[in-house]
Order: sequence, then structure tokens, then C-alpha cells
Amino acid sequence: MNSVLDAVSRNVMTSFDEILLAVIVIAATSELTACGKKETAIVGPPEVLVIEAPTRDVPVYREWIGTFDGSQDAEIKARVTGYLIKRAYQEGSLVKKGDLLFEIDPRPFEAALAEAKSELEGARATQTASQIEVDRSKALVEQHAMPEKDYTNKKGLNDANIAKVAALQAKVQEAQLNLDFCKITSPVEGIAAVARAQVGDLVGPANVATLTTVDTLDPIKVVLPVSESDYFAASQRMQESMSKPFDQRAESTEVFLADGSLFPHKARLFSVDLQEKASTGTILVTGLLSNPGGVLRPGFFARARIVAQILKDAVVVPQRAVYEVQGSYQLGIIGADGKAEIRPVKVGPRVGSDWVIASGLKPGEKVVVEGLQKIKSGTAVMAKPWTRPSENTAAANSAEQPTADEEKKSQPK
Repeated sequence: MNSVLDAVSRNVMTSFDEILLAVIVIAATSELTACGKKETAIVGPPEVLVIEAPTRDVPVYREWIGTFDGSQDAEIKARVTGYLIKRAYQEGSLVKKGDLLFEIDPRPFEAALAEAKSELEGARATQTASQIEVDRSKALVEQHAMPEKDYTNKKGLNDANIAKVAALQAKVQEAQLNLDFCKITSPVEGIAAVARAQVGDLVGPANVATLTTVDTLDPIKVVLPVSESDYFAASQRMQESMSKPFDQRAESTEVFLADGSLFPHKARLFSVDLQEKASTGTILVTGLLSNPGGVLRPGFFARARIVAQILKDAVVVPQRAVYEVQGSYQLGIIGADGKAEIRPVKVGPRVGSDWVIASGLKPGEKVVVEGLQKIKSGTAVMAKPWTRPSENTAAANSAEQPTADEEKKSQPK
């Protein structure tokens, strides 16, 4: 009985080993078949998105930081010595040309004017008397009743009296001017600053302190220190603008305020300084712009942007198409044979989302915009046109996206 059981057991084990071996062989065969299929699969050329390099006129901008200043800055000083008895303007207010700002005590100058007038009247009386003597002596000389020498002496005395009258007339005019200077008026229209002298102060030419300032703020200047390299970049357009009368110059300078906002009025080129400042290495360029209401004030900072030059028929590509490697720049170019080329290029200024290619690329050549990492020089590729994304399209896609609340409401309960 035991021998029979041993025989059956050996047969079962043999059958199990055979089945296991068959399973292993089948699995190995399947794996080899799959690998063979993978090895024999045909891989197509990589797909890239390309654009034909366009050309257009590209404005090249330069930005400079500057400050605002009044188009006319008048320092108000006293022309005669005296005590201030009145401040006649509101500090920080708009004053017109000729408006009274300060007044100096006029009494000493009124007295000086009266004295000068009195001296003038006395001199005129003396000259009138001497003129009568000259006329009488002339008649006597003609009648040979008086020596000519006496006539000559009287005529000389009368001429001296005439000169004295003229001198005293000038003295009266000077005294009148000094009296007029007691009323200190604004020479320009503008905003009057805070007074630096108060009523009761002794002021005059010997005291060089400024009483106040009046700045014309409409129009207002924007003063820009420009580096030497930027000056040369924009010099041609500056010279073209400066060769025209001021009212014919283009309002082309954009002005950005300290808060980043763009001022609604553009500036015209007003002047370019004669020489560079050695201490800063810059030359002052001044623009003039409208400033309604005097919103902009002297001393405010501004960022000005101008078109330094225009590149005619410049070749441009999207910035995303340019690949930078250790300071050098490359583009993926697809030739007429459908093969790729990695080409070094020289780049120019960036303009918006594009980049000017200064050299190394011809107009109309196909440039890889997306998929540059998939290609190598000499490899065939499948090129498809790249479409520039539109802000309106992006906004529309964003609007079509349901919000989180809408998604919750749309889910079945």
C-alpha cells in the first residue's frame, strides 16, 4: 500500500514541475515578444512649433530718472534797504505777474524823493536866470556894447546850470525808483513759496537772503541727467528735434510719476546742456510739459521714457524662442529641407514680448518657438506654425472656466 502511495506522489510532483516549467517558458516568450515589438516600433520626427521671422520698425526706448523744476524760477529779493511792514500774498497760492508780495517802509524814500525834487526845482530856477543873462549878453555883444569874453563866461555858467538840472533830474528818478522798490511784486505768474522773511525784518541788497520764490508750474520742466552712452544713443533724434522751433517739436517723452502712474501729458525736448558734469558723468537734458492745476511740483521725482532711435526693418522673434547659453544666444532654425539647425545669433533690444535679432537671422526664416529642447542640428523635424497668444483669448478662456462655487452647484447630489 505504501509503495502505491509513493508512486502516485512522484507522478504528481513530476506533473507539477512540468506545468511550472511550461508557465515560465510561456512568460519568457511573451516578454521577449514584447521587447521585440518595442525595438521594432517606428519613432517619428519630433514636432516643433515655428514662426517665420518677421520684420518691422522697432522703437528703442531709453529711461532716465529726473526731477521736476519750474519753467521759470524767480527768487524774490529786496532792492532797497528797509524794514518789512507787510506780506501781501498767501503762501503757496497762485500769484499773477505784478501782484504785490512784500512792502518795505516807504517813509525814508518818500523823504529822499521830496528832497531830490526840491533840489531840482532850485537848479531849474538858477538855470532860468542864467539863461536870461546869456540872452541879454548876446544882444549886447551883437551891439558891441559888451566884451565877448563876458558873454562867453555867462554862457559857460548857464551850460553848467543846465548840466546840474539834468543831474538832479536823474537823482529824482533814482529816488522815485527806490520808492517804487518798496513795493516788491512778482515778476512772473506762478506759485509763491513760503516766506523766508517776516514782517519787521531788516532786508536789503546787503542781505543776500531770498524773501521767497515764485515758480511757474504750467508748463513745468523735467530735468534729466543722461549718461554719456545714452546721450550718444539718442543724439541723432535730439539734434533733429532741437533743429525745429519749440512749438513744432513732437511731444514724445512719456513721464511716469513716483507712484508708477503715467502722467497724461507728454514732454517736448526743451534744451540739452552745453557740457557734461565731471562730478556725475552726465549731461542735463530738459523737457517741458503741460501741468494743469500745478499738480506736479518742483523737486518731485519722475521717470521719463523717450524713443532714442527707430530700427528700420528689424528682424524680431518671440523672446521665448531665444536660448541663452553662458552669455551667448542661440536660435533653432528649420531649413527648407525640414532639418533643424542650432544657430548662434546676436541680439538687440527687447521690445515687449519680442527680441530684436541684430545678426545671424534672415527675414522669413523659420524659427523654433516651442520644442527647441527636442532637436539637434541636422535632425529632421515636423514643423507646425506657432500662434501668438492673445490677451483677449486668454481672458475669454479664463471667463469660460467655472468657479469653485459653480462646480459645487453643478455636482449631482
